[in-house]
Amino acid sequence: MKPSIARASCLLAASLVSAGTSRADPSPATAVLSVRLVNLRSDVGQIGCELYVSEKGFPKNHSAALQTKWCPIASKESLCRFDPIPAGTYAIACFHDENNNGKLDTGLFGVPTEGVVASNHAKGFMGPPSFRDAKFWFAGAATELRLKMGY
Repeated sequence: MKPSIARASCLLAASLVSAGTSRADPSPATAVLSVRLVNLRSDVGQIGCELYVSEKGFPKNHSAALQTKWCPIASKESLCRFDPIPAGTYAIACFHDENNNGKLDTGLFGVPTEGVVASNHAKGFMGPPSFRDAKFWFAGAATELRLKMGY
């Protein structure tokens, strides 16, 4: 083989090998975020948990939630596990759907008649809490938050 052809063959082989092993940006690490809800007034019904990534729709527009989970209740507690998510800023809104109708029931002036809680135990004034008050940093490692349901 002539030296120029041999050299070209080596360069081609080296470029193919390096193309196959090129370093792409690794995908971000993901982990399960769990929410343990305590202080439930009964084992009746189910818990609705929603995970939001922005203030858009938080906490009233359920279709704006990144994930929604329906979780059973036992011994006046419930554990909601969200599918693995990457590190980032999130907010959670949960409610105790005591009559199993799949929605948060409200009374006069929209005041909830079922238990509600948001991450950071954020509260609203004359309405639901803001995303700003409920948001928290999730580091991308398995985490369990503990929230007390309010009625």
